[in-house]
Amino acid sequence: MNGLTHFDEQGNARMVDVGEKAETDRIAVAHGFITVNHEVFEAISLGTAKKGDVLGVARVAGIMGAKRTSELIPLCHGLMLTKCAVDFVLHEERLSVEAFCTVKTQGKTGVEMEALTGVNIALLTIYDMCKAMDRGMMISDICLLKKDGGKSGLYEKDSGGRGSGL
Repeated sequence: MNGLTHFDEQGNARMVDVGEKAETDRIAVAHGFITVNHEVFEAISLGTAKKGDVLGVARVAGIMGAKRTSELIPLCHGLMLTKCAVDFVLHEERLSVEAFCTVKTQGKTGVEMEALTGVNIALLTIYDMCKAMDRGMMISDICLLKKDGGKSGLYEKDSGGRGSGL
């Protein structure tokens, strides 16, 4: 099946056996953006949204999402995370919030899906908390920025035009 590890020889879906892999320190960092209208940007940046601390709630939601990735993504291994952080950068010039999720573990498989899930859940939480002010918010450019550890080693997204600050 073209090297796809989540399928057996007959094409059936399967969870990859990582039992023989070495445990290594692993890290993944993902990010994404939500573009909002001026009213939402102001409410987020000033902390005046009617539903409360938007970024605080989104941070906790992103961490919770990362921790529950194996319940959301079929065939994804459940991992003991040693670190999960969600951070935000406000981009006033483009009326957007950039979310970053950094996840670490020591294990036999990587944490890319956890970082990507954390970013998605954080951004969806911002949407949920602010949708009464702007139903046209747009979530975009979610991607893996970095992963390290394991057999494949270091991956860093090139800075050739699709990095932070799009």
